[in-house]
Amino acid sequence: MLTLFAEAAQTAAPAANEWWQSGAMGYMIAGGPFMWPILLLAVIATGVVIERYRALRLIAIDAEALRRNVLDLLHQDKIEEAVALCARSHGPVPAILAIGIHRYKLLRKLNYDPAKVEEQVVKAMEDYGSHISAALEKNLPILSTIATVAPMLGSLGTVVGMVLMFQGITEMPPGANIIKEAAAGIKVKLIVTVWGLMVGIPAYMFFNYFTSIVSTHILEAEETATALVEALILQLAPVSDATVATPIANATPAPNGSSSPALAKEGAT
Repeated sequence: MLTLFAEAAQTAAPAANEWWQSGAMGYMIAGGPFMWPILLLAVIATGVVIERYRALRLIAIDAEALRRNVLDLLHQDKIEEAVALCARSHGPVPAILAIGIHRYKLLRKLNYDPAKVEEQVVKAMEDYGSHISAALEKNLPILSTIATVAPMLGSLGTVVGMVLMFQGITEMPPGANIIKEAAAGIKVKLIVTVWGLMVGIPAYMFFNYFTSIVSTHILEAEETATALVEALILQLAPVSDATVATPIANATPAPNGSSSPALAKEGAT
């Protein structure tokens, strides 16, 4: 009976120590110190991917339908309703519409010149466009850096490990199987490169994916700004005509009933 317990203890002892020597943890330890920065980069890249996916998903709306509804309200001179519709939506398109309409509403209350109104509206949307681009591209440089640095760290870890391995081979005693030892060492050190590529390749793919989505949103915002300016030009056109016609309508009639001093002079002669 005691012999059975001794054999069980001997077989159980190595099993208890194998949890950190096998699997992913075993590769992490065998790969050397460069494995841990790569693991940290993998965690950061995962967080950035989750954050960007959720953020870009929240602003995914039907931009064309929103733009059409807002422009229809502007044609009907329902500015307050257009602003409220933009406020209920999220994303670059309603944001750029809200900025342009708000500036138009403010300048029209101040009785600005129509040409000046158009210029100020365009400038307001251009200035806010940089903020939209920065918000859409948030954390993407981090993902791009990880996609570049992770494979480089893997290659650096492999090179350093192989240098140390060959240094150990030169100090091996005569008669040792150098080829076998070298093959085993190279296999272990190449793990660092594999891990670096496993982190860098997905990070690069997600970076390109998010960049394409951001480019689509920016293009929609630019098209929206152009459409809004055209709608405001049509909205300002009647106001401009009325402004030109006002001095003629309010001109003081001449004493002889003519509408201008020149006509009055001709009548007098």
